[in-house]
Amino acid sequence: MNEESWDMIIESKRKLLDLRLREVIRYRDLVWLFVKRDFVTQYKQTILGPLWFVINPLFSTVMYTFVFGNLAKIGTDGVPFLLFYYAGTMLWTFFTGCFNDASNVFLNNSNLFGKVYFPRLTVPISNVFSNLTKILVQFVMLMVFYAYYLLKKAPITPSPFLAAFPVLFAWLAILGTGMGMIISSLTTKYRDLKHLVSFALSLAMYATPVVYPLSQIPSGFTWVNFVNPVSAPVELFRVWFYGAGYVPPLMIFASIGMTIVFFILGLIMFNQNERNYIDVI
Repeated sequence: MNEESWDMIIESKRKLLDLRLREVIRYRDLVWLFVKRDFVTQYKQTILGPLWFVINPLFSTVMYTFVFGNLAKIGTDGVPFLLFYYAGTMLWTFFTGCFNDASNVFLNNSNLFGKVYFPRLTVPISNVFSNLTKILVQFVMLMVFYAYYLLKKAPITPSPFLAAFPVLFAWLAILGTGMGMIISSLTTKYRDLKHLVSFALSLAMYATPVVYPLSQIPSGFTWVNFVNPVSAPVELFRVWFYGAGYVPPLMIFASIGMTIVFFILGLIMFNQNERNYIDVI
């Protein structure tokens, strides 16, 4: 009798970092289907559709300009309000988008995960691409404003590192996804944790130089931005594009180190949790 042959063998026992990247590559078409699904689900039956990518940060920029720029009189290191607040809002929205999508990956896809097998890692990867699409549209709009202020000879000085801005996007994506995967692995067992995380995330924005530059932080509170890994890439973006501000090298190295730790820990927890989460949910 001929021995049976199998195209794929699914095993429950896996090593800590057995990510099965070959399977992810094989299912790359599924990643794009998830990206399309997220786009259609979010903007189906809307009047403005993808224009909300630009409208949301513009509304936030106008509000921040009025509250923090005009009322609170918080300086922006000489950068025009529109450029300063729009960039901060754009980057923070991208980080929180990657974080929230990754932190809800098991809860939002439990029905799908319980019915069919595919590499679960394809979902957080597709979430990153979905958020990347949004920030690229917002970035194009920022460049329109940027060109306008350059023509007006505003006090902004592009840095030679300006062309390396995709590194900052990747940095924030890895950080947000890594932290989100840690939370997603915990919220499958502790549902009320997501409420605490949502509250903490709303407060975290004010511990990040989104509506203020690092130069405006009192010396006694600078340690907050050293332990906040989002601060360095956000401020670096302004340094590279506007020539304003300064990021201490120690803050950069600390942020990179925390990003690597969070991402590896997130992968480990995600990899271990995907095997038995369906029994918990």
